[in-house]
Amino acid sequence: MNRPFDVVAVEEKWQARWLDEGTYEVDNDDPRERYYALTMYPYPSGAAHMGHVRNYTFGDLVVRYQTMLGKAVLSPYGFDSFGLPAENAAIKAGSHPRPFTEARMHELKTSVRRLGAVYDWRREVYSHDPEFIKWSQAIFLAFLKSGLAYRAKAQVNWCPGCMTVLANEQVLGDGTCERSGDIVERRDLEQWFFRITAYAEELLQGMDELEWPERVKTMQRNWIGRSEGVEFALSFAHDPTKVLRVFTTRPDTGFGVTYAVVAPEHPLLGDLTTDDQRVAVEDIVTRASSTTEIERTTSSSEGVGLEKRGAFTGSYVTNPFNGESVPVYVADYVLGNYGTGAIMAVPGEDERDYEFALVHGLAVVRTVQPPEGFDDGPYPGDGPHINSGFLNGLNNADAKASATTFLIENALGSAKVNYRLRDWLVSRQRFWGCPIPVVYCDDHGVAPVPESELPVLAPDDVVMSHSGQSPLATHDGFLQTTCPICGKPSRRESDTMDTFTDSSWYFLRFADPFTPDKAFDPIEAAKWMPVNQYIGGIEHAILHLLYARFYLKALDDVGMAAGLPREPFQRLFTQGMIRLEGSKMSKSKGNLVPPEEYYRTVGADGLRLFHLFAGPPADDLDWTEQTNDVIEGCGRFIDRFFRLWHHSDVRFHDGLDDGDHQVRHEIHRTIARVTLDFNRWSYNTSVAAVMELFNTVSKAARSPEGIERATLDEALDTMALLLAPMAPHITAELWEERYPDRPSVHLMAWPVADPELVKESEVTMVVQINGKVKARLLVAPTVSEEDAVALALGDEAISAALGGVTPTRVVARPPRLVNIVL
Repeated sequence: MNRPFDVVAVEEKWQARWLDEGTYEVDNDDPRERYYALTMYPYPSGAAHMGHVRNYTFGDLVVRYQTMLGKAVLSPYGFDSFGLPAENAAIKAGSHPRPFTEARMHELKTSVRRLGAVYDWRREVYSHDPEFIKWSQAIFLAFLKSGLAYRAKAQVNWCPGCMTVLANEQVLGDGTCERSGDIVERRDLEQWFFRITAYAEELLQGMDELEWPERVKTMQRNWIGRSEGVEFALSFAHDPTKVLRVFTTRPDTGFGVTYAVVAPEHPLLGDLTTDDQRVAVEDIVTRASSTTEIERTTSSSEGVGLEKRGAFTGSYVTNPFNGESVPVYVADYVLGNYGTGAIMAVPGEDERDYEFALVHGLAVVRTVQPPEGFDDGPYPGDGPHINSGFLNGLNNADAKASATTFLIENALGSAKVNYRLRDWLVSRQRFWGCPIPVVYCDDHGVAPVPESELPVLAPDDVVMSHSGQSPLATHDGFLQTTCPICGKPSRRESDTMDTFTDSSWYFLRFADPFTPDKAFDPIEAAKWMPVNQYIGGIEHAILHLLYARFYLKALDDVGMAAGLPREPFQRLFTQGMIRLEGSKMSKSKGNLVPPEEYYRTVGADGLRLFHLFAGPPADDLDWTEQTNDVIEGCGRFIDRFFRLWHHSDVRFHDGLDDGDHQVRHEIHRTIARVTLDFNRWSYNTSVAAVMELFNTVSKAARSPEGIERATLDEALDTMALLLAPMAPHITAELWEERYPDRPSVHLMAWPVADPELVKESEVTMVVQINGKVKARLLVAPTVSEEDAVALALGDEAISAALGGVTPTRVVARPPRLVNIVL
């Protein structure tokens, strides 16, 4: 492109000035209204790609816009620098992960600055910084002291490709690792957990006040999985002193229980299994031990039918509702760590219970009368109860209440709330993460490392094994230590923490990285928290966003975040992804489009305008052959603005005429429209609005009649101010050129629309006949329904189209539409 100015020189000039002058640095005691704008800190995978460009363009617009509204805006940046990609790259290269990570950090930081995104770089945080590690470990110790961190033996998800344990949230629906794609295995290991389940109800209730996309809130609610019901006892038929406890949300279907099912891990399975059924039961237990929970809870598992996923134990329990004995089965689709690890089966109302009953030849008793015409099969809906003794005739709600009362009054059960949420498994058998600060002593067991000895750092003299095993597990210099209690030889914990622990509190460190003896001073952090606007991908809906919410509540409870709000992010925006040839752009897929070539042609401003203009920010964007044309069009728009700013081909006249008045109306309508659109994340329409104003002004200024000079100046100044958050370099350059003695355009106040000029003197009313447009009339915006109809019927074109036919009816929606129906 043949540009009227040196794009690279202009953009690099302003990027250097914003950095050198600390334009967007803010102090915690800034007297202005505070605003915390945060884009999720990235994993340093290398130079920015279009996904980064899109995300940081949105975030930078928020920062610049809120600053122009007169606020002190906190805009920090950092790196989620621990993680598997760096470790895997180091394994391939046979080197330490640190040099690889820091080289990628430098590349990404350079790219982000080249975009023109602005940050307070004094607050930079990266998770492998020893100071950050120290405070991450101090938080772990505080959780340990309060009982929120604990060690337990548990069946865990093991990824053979990553050679580490995965949290449930990191296993995809097909049973594979979200990163490597390997089939996840089940293993029994001693692991560290955070007691997130203690906060299940608060995590659930707290979402009501959050200004988050409903989709994200629904995903978190489903993951927490609150269930209200009853836990009650089924006594062993062969030994009534023993009971099998089950949980159900449908106690009203108790008369329809025709069998019970226990998990392969259930502690009473041995007592329930008879000798003649032991082989069949052990086959189910063996199979379940090597299958992920996700596979076990799907309707079919690797093509294995229900007949092979369950077996009769040989024992019976008594249904307390009718006194009948029902068989007990073991099946892999029941999980030992959910509810009681046992369920009552009601095949008349539940699809899976029904399928299992058919396969194993078990009775099906319907307890709710389905509506007339309902096909055969389980009916889970509402209706009068049947075959249910004292519940007969009741609807579901009344039957639930009566069944619950029956169980409680007969000391058989109690009302209970269960959650799907499980405690957060934080142990990872990896090197490149934050070491867990405990040692194991033969005399004192688990001993926390004293805070005065933090941080515990991984050694530099390691050899990254191609087997994937963490070198911490075999590094004597790291492992061998002394017990902080008795001084005897002890062994250091070789596991590291899940990297999500780092991203669960980094936003607090951003708010106060200056206090030397604390992770953050809660008084200082409270000046910024909660984050006013958080920006990131929908893929973080469950993992990061849920963990961060838990962390802030837990930090408050252990005394590290006293006085802070218990929710970290007030507003959340999740941007759409960019797809190339149908797939999400990602480094792992090798389908990235780098921005550097565009920086040299249309510039960062042109590229930013494209990402803002291309479509609603929350929608996915397809990168196609036509994309370059749109990007170049955005560059040409900047060039046209540059030329109009310099009055190229402009004609002037003295005094305000009707055309000038119309331009002024359009200026203030555009201010109102862009302000509204910015506040509701409608950036594509904001760009369109400025472009429309530009076309109006350009047409008037270059018409034979010309434009009044003050009107043109008002229009150009307004467009520069409106464009400043979107195209910051060229607007800063042009503003300084014209107003060298004024503050930068980015430090000017955001324009405010004049309400009188926003009002429309006339609007276009469409007149249709049978839904087809036949005329457009200019009417007052306050036109009445009666007048709108009269104007429409009196129009010459409409009269001709009607040809004397009397309308059947006329539908008027003034001032925009009149539809005449024949």
